[in-house]
Amino acid sequence: MRTPPRILIVDDNPMNLEILQTRLAVHGYEIVTAADGEEALTIASEKQPDLILLDVMMPRMDGIEVCRRLRSDPSLPFTPIILVTAKSDSKDVIAGLEAGGDEYLAKPVDQPALVARVKSMLRIKALHDTVQAQAARLEAQATELREWNRTLEQRVAEQVAQVERLGRLKRFFSPQLAELIVEGGAEDPLKSHRREVTVAFLDLRGFTAFAETAEPEEIMGVLREYHAEMGRLILAHEGTLERFAGDGMMVFFNDPVPIPNPAKRAICMALAMRDRVGELSVRWRKRGYDLDFGVGIAQGYATIGAIGFEGRLDYGAIGTVTNLAARLCGEARPGQVLVSQRLLATAEDLVEIEPVGELHLKGFLKPVPAFNVLRLKGENA
Repeated sequence: MRTPPRILIVDDNPMNLEILQTRLAVHGYEIVTAADGEEALTIASEKQPDLILLDVMMPRMDGIEVCRRLRSDPSLPFTPIILVTAKSDSKDVIAGLEAGGDEYLAKPVDQPALVARVKSMLRIKALHDTVQAQAARLEAQATELREWNRTLEQRVAEQVAQVERLGRLKRFFSPQLAELIVEGGAEDPLKSHRREVTVAFLDLRGFTAFAETAEPEEIMGVLREYHAEMGRLILAHEGTLERFAGDGMMVFFNDPVPIPNPAKRAICMALAMRDRVGELSVRWRKRGYDLDFGVGIAQGYATIGAIGFEGRLDYGAIGTVTNLAARLCGEARPGQVLVSQRLLATAEDLVEIEPVGELHLKGFLKPVPAFNVLRLKGENA
């Protein structure tokens, strides 16, 4: 309801219009008038009054018919109607109320009664409008809540699908690469690119002889223990597992997500692996398995990207650095972590080493200096 309330007075008698208008205007109401039923319908549609004082006895269209038409017009909001007439017979009162009138005033109109009726009907109008506004707000909130629920359901479904997709990708790729693929972005993480990486090869010493004599169930049991422990350490040091074949694994650092100190991470991972395999070896020896561990680590540039075919892709690194790490691993004796000279140059302040001399490695024309990492500096011997 507007402030001040707008009241439409309908009467075909100009004197009655003037009297009612004068009596109500002093109370601060905004007054509009109509001299017949047709004009009343037009003004009610245009001005949307908050209250209508409607004369019953008018030519052409009486107040009863005007009341019916007002109530049947869906474009008009709820508006209280006070019927004002000289007819005071109960049949006339009932007819007016059944047509949609809310109150009935008999002429001549008593001013206090008129003002009281007007105030009462305007309170009803205000309450009605308040309820309607609250209902509209509740409906808007319900609509918004439904939309939020739909959005939430969609987001949950998308996140579940993403988690499922991420889980499937992690079966084939490192967690870092799987997350990059799922998240998307401007660049395709599987696209071939060049990057300086630190590469570590590791395998079990004595595994070939063990596999030739042990039962398949024993071999698989050892590999499960070994892969589980090594995998945990790879993830802990943010390495990317390129592949594993039997007891051999290739891990590289600084791709697909660049990380600080990749050489340090690779060395720390290798030393932690050596310690863990040492613990596993105690159990294995009790079962009669003579197994140990060796690692080769090198640093350099490699071409990295997806390798394979549609339906089965690996994420691999190709280059001299991978060959060097593999050859160093092949030369490592049980318990050794052999590193290249280039890698040592970036990590020599972190580790205690012993030179193992120049190694003649397959695929390399010149002898390659190699160094065995004994421990991190500051650790007890």
